[in-house]
Amino acid sequence: MRVAGLLLAAGAGSRMGTPKALVRDEDGPWLPRGVTTLRDGGCTTVTVVLGAAVAEAVELLDGLGVDTVVAHDWADGMSASLRAGLTSLDADSTEAALVHLVDLPDVGPDVVRRVLGAAGPGALARAGYQGVPGHPVLLGRDHWQGVVETATGDQGAKPYLRSHETALVECGDLATGIDVDSFPD
Repeated sequence: MRVAGLLLAAGAGSRMGTPKALVRDEDGPWLPRGVTTLRDGGCTTVTVVLGAAVAEAVELLDGLGVDTVVAHDWADGMSASLRAGLTSLDADSTEAALVHLVDLPDVGPDVVRRVLGAAGPGALARAGYQGVPGHPVLLGRDHWQGVVETATGDQGAKPYLRSHETALVECGDLATGIDVDSFPD
């Protein structure tokens, strides 16, 4: 099964004070960590979607063997990044995409492996944390066009997932899945 990891890292990170692709904490930069999470979790390939701070982000990715895509309309929200990423994938050789966000630093390869357990061309699944839907999200290639057509603003695939049966894969024992949008004071 060929699953493409799709790491969304295009945001300006206005609440963080720096573009999301450039954020780092005591464990290092989030961008390479996200790539490693997808690869070590079982994704066959990894594509990183960039927008703000492209040149600096590409430097962080040097030597990691990933594809990069620039969402030129990244300021329109997560949906722009999702559309750019999905349309860049080779649907002939890839059966599913696992969409992950760069600002989920506590989500590790074990979460990715668990969600990938639902992989397949018709699959729709997402990680859940104590029953609350989160990321990563697994999109079988049969759903890519529908997601691209319905993704708007900062909603990403949410409208599509709400209107289709989506498996919730509980991962609360592995991570919090908290989207980090600002550093604590």
